[in-house]
Amino acid sequence: MTPESTAATTAPTGATPRTISLEASDGHRFELLACVPADARRSLLWLPALGVAARHYLPLAESLARHGVAVFLHEWRGHGSSSLRAGRDCSWGYRELLAVDIPASEAAVAAATPGLPRVAGGHSLGGQLACCRLGLEADACKALWLAGCGAPYWRAFPPRERLWLPLAYRILPWLAERAGSLPGRRIGFGGNEARGVMRDWAGTATSGRYAAAGVGDLEPGMAAADVRVRAALFAHDWLAPESSLRHLLSKLPRAAAEVERFDAPVLGVPADHFAWMKSPETVAAWLSG
Repeated sequence: MTPESTAATTAPTGATPRTISLEASDGHRFELLACVPADARRSLLWLPALGVAARHYLPLAESLARHGVAVFLHEWRGHGSSSLRAGRDCSWGYRELLAVDIPASEAAVAAATPGLPRVAGGHSLGGQLACCRLGLEADACKALWLAGCGAPYWRAFPPRERLWLPLAYRILPWLAERAGSLPGRRIGFGGNEARGVMRDWAGTATSGRYAAAGVGDLEPGMAAADVRVRAALFAHDWLAPESSLRHLLSKLPRAAAEVERFDAPVLGVPADHFAWMKSPETVAAWLSG
């Protein structure tokens, strides 16, 4: 499930979006989209949802910039500006995302905004991996901002979803293995996703734990993280209901977490998994408040 294309809009003076070209330690090349206002008081590294290119979050970046946040939109391996595309001869998993690509973006953020307090965050899978990053680097950030985010663990969903989610969690990685990558655009879930990513995602979805090949069990590090969390919950988001968000937050027992539920009248758009991205000002104001 992906949003429709979102065109970049004109940002206020001092926050015009620009690109920063990066190369990760294994040669993967991608671009970081930056929206840095002159009065920036903190920096945010934002991680997209599964299969969503960074450019779709430009409206959010521009809204946050108006609130004094220097925003850097990470690009997932295999999407948007990434030099790679998933296929039979090209796959990766959470290890490459967490231990190779995100550190490259973190270094670029630190270089561009030295001395600013660091915030990490994301939408859906992006928010999960922002939390998982703390399992590897406890000081990666001091605050987390989440939107439409929750663990995919099937037992953390309402009873109706629990009837069919276990089957879906077996079929999706199987389909990715058979096809060489998950044909997400065709089936309406994610994008063209690497087999390794789907294996690691399904591992959490079936077990309820965050662990992946090459990085091991992430939960001890997550449990030790001392961060402040702000999480935006959407009233009709069946992909990330409150129960799944609470399961994710349970992995961060030392975190001081604040959760805000948004409905359609407040947002001005449907309160689902993606609609808020086109009209993000309400969410941006609350996250940055």
